[in-house]
Amino acid sequence: MAKHTSWKVGGPARYFFEPRDCEDLTAFLQSLDVQVPVLWLGLGSNLLVRDGGFEGAVIAAHRGLRTMKHLGEGYLMAEAGVSCARFSRFAGRYGWTGAEFLAGVPGTMGGALAMNAGAFGGETWDMVEEVDLVDREGVFHRRPARSFAVSYRRVEIPKAHWFTAGYFKLGEGLEKGETITVRSLLQKRAESQPVRQSSAGSVFRNPLGDHA
Repeated sequence: MAKHTSWKVGGPARYFFEPRDCEDLTAFLQSLDVQVPVLWLGLGSNLLVRDGGFEGAVIAAHRGLRTMKHLGEGYLMAEAGVSCARFSRFAGRYGWTGAEFLAGVPGTMGGALAMNAGAFGGETWDMVEEVDLVDREGVFHRRPARSFAVSYRRVEIPKAHWFTAGYFKLGEGLEKGETITVRSLLQKRAESQPVRQSSAGSVFRNPLGDHA
């Protein structure tokens, strides 16, 4: 797992699977023994894997589940393997606001949904309208955002379910193709964080009413 994490540590996984699409993911889950634990992997940022590895199946979404769609009127879809930075650029290309903060989040939209990722005052679930999930049997479910209890860096997800896509509602405000806000946030991040070095800073949550 060392080559799949930002910290470059971790032993081997029993299985390592990269689904081509949702149908491929379903087939894999249905073929997998129910006793085998599953770990969902995005970009591997801030993921610590022990030297002994993982005695289960790692599902790496970022190579296959990468579809994004502009559905009109500020409504966008992104699969779990889409990087947060790519989604932010995609939204800006159409002139929609609200996803700029994701430009500096070093993960995927699946991970952002799972932990309510945020930065610079923005949070992922502020934009969420609906989500798609897959369960341990490979069955897909669509749920509205109101079905989930969401708080700071926490989302209560049904056991053995994983996000495969999100449907997001963004606001108007940018001229088509405008990226000034994104650039300013990235510059602010570069000035305050060691972005060119390995760092564990984002592992820790901010204390209530304060920040690092």
